[in-house]
Amino acid sequence: MSMRTAEYATEYATDELPRETVDGVVIGGGAAGLNGALMLARSRRSVVVIDSGTPRNAPAEGVHGLLGLEGIAPAELLRRGREEVRRYGGRIVAGEVTAAVPASPTAEGDPRFAVTVADGSVLRARRLLVATGLRDVLPDVPGLAQHWGHGVVHCPYCHGWEVRDEAIGILAVGPASIHHALLFRQLTDDLVYFTRGTDLDQDTRARFAARGIRVVDTPVAAVESTEDGGIAGVRLTDGQVVPRRILAVATTVRARTDGVAGLDLPMLDLPGGMGSHFATGTAGTTSVRGVWVAGNATDLTAQVGASAAAGALAGARINADLTSADTDAALAVAQLLCS
Repeated sequence: MSMRTAEYATEYATDELPRETVDGVVIGGGAAGLNGALMLARSRRSVVVIDSGTPRNAPAEGVHGLLGLEGIAPAELLRRGREEVRRYGGRIVAGEVTAAVPASPTAEGDPRFAVTVADGSVLRARRLLVATGLRDVLPDVPGLAQHWGHGVVHCPYCHGWEVRDEAIGILAVGPASIHHALLFRQLTDDLVYFTRGTDLDQDTRARFAARGIRVVDTPVAAVESTEDGGIAGVRLTDGQVVPRRILAVATTVRARTDGVAGLDLPMLDLPGGMGSHFATGTAGTTSVRGVWVAGNATDLTAQVGASAAAGALAGARINADLTSADTDAALAVAQLLCS
């Protein structure tokens, strides 16, 4: 089941779309998109961020592992980011991109793009930064999805400290869950691994046993909840309920491609059907000239800090590319005047 965050959508003041062609449009206003926009705006580039207000981490209570901002609420972090981009002249537009396609380049071959938003407005841009993030897909276990972001977690670095010493269960989805279990074992002595029909060889079982990880091979029927809305345990097909307070799942992760299919950006699939992401080169470059990708849309394991750093690097590279194009255009004019 695909996890959407519409119920956590953040409303915020929106700027008007400019009518003139802008230097850069950033699709997605999370950590990567806003930091990329910040770098461009501070370089005196005209930049517009278009964001739907539904970040992946919206259900989380806090952002962790981010130096200087440890535990900050996701919505507060993005509020500050939007404020900072605007401080340098960037625009933030609340909305969804429905189409982004290459447009006719200039006579000198400088790329151009047309970006359409949900209300039908079209924005012209010289460069694009795709920072759409990703979407998590949970295994189809009854009662699981309602606990996503609270009792159901996926990242030991994002949520590990907060669930330390709890009774944790790993709902296996494939080979990735084995490593997942060993990471969560660092956080608790009470860990149960539900195989859910996945393979678990004897060597791995021995390693789990050595670490005190209990293995349950009986199929999982559902996740049971407490009266106050927490997790009570995992019900098996034989009727037994294994008490658990926290469940960890290695989700299938897919880059959000909504609205950017027209760019024809290449994608890469993860092994074992665990997800897909945009294929990028150094600093988020893509095979489509004038388009960069940053954040979870291309780096599925990046936490907020890494996504922000990637956005900053992409923004700097976009500015450098624009500077070269500006110089080429100025030289062409100078040579024409001298001829």
